[in-house]
Amino acid sequence: MTAAATFGGGCFWCLEAVFEQLKGVEKVESGYAGGRVENPTYKAVCGGGTGHAEVVRVTFDPAVISYRELLGVFFAVHDPTTLSRQGNDVGTQYRSVIYTHGPDQEEAARAVIRELTERGEWPNPIVTEVVPAPTFYKAEDYHQGYYRANPDQPYCQLVVGAKAAKARKAFARLLKA
Repeated sequence: MTAAATFGGGCFWCLEAVFEQLKGVEKVESGYAGGRVENPTYKAVCGGGTGHAEVVRVTFDPAVISYRELLGVFFAVHDPTTLSRQGNDVGTQYRSVIYTHGPDQEEAARAVIRELTERGEWPNPIVTEVVPAPTFYKAEDYHQGYYRANPDQPYCQLVVGAKAAKARKAFARLLKA
């Protein structure tokens, strides 16, 4: 049996590249959630007027990787103290958000945020939104598997590749063989 997790933490290409390398993750889809417009396009979302965040929907096997482990990876690969900014990506579409699929995920997300805060993992307060999952709109086909298809693209080399490498180093025990 599989479960779904939906995360927004900057560019969806970065999160997709990170999560798809984890064992127990069966599928990662880049898309949009949390906005006011049905069937948004990348251009409209990047314009900031739709209210959507760039997100990934992760389909995973909880018997292999837990939701809490996914949360650990999520918080390690983006800055949860900047609500609408990740590096040079600025705008509400890049907000830090966890879209929960049920009360267990909400409780786990809030517990992890509380634990990170108590440990002082970040110098500034965590501002990640934790809200029930709204409608997910899958992004255009060219966004799916973007890093795998475009590893030589400058943004992929400088930003996406760096995040994927950071995750590989920090979470070696969770990587696919």
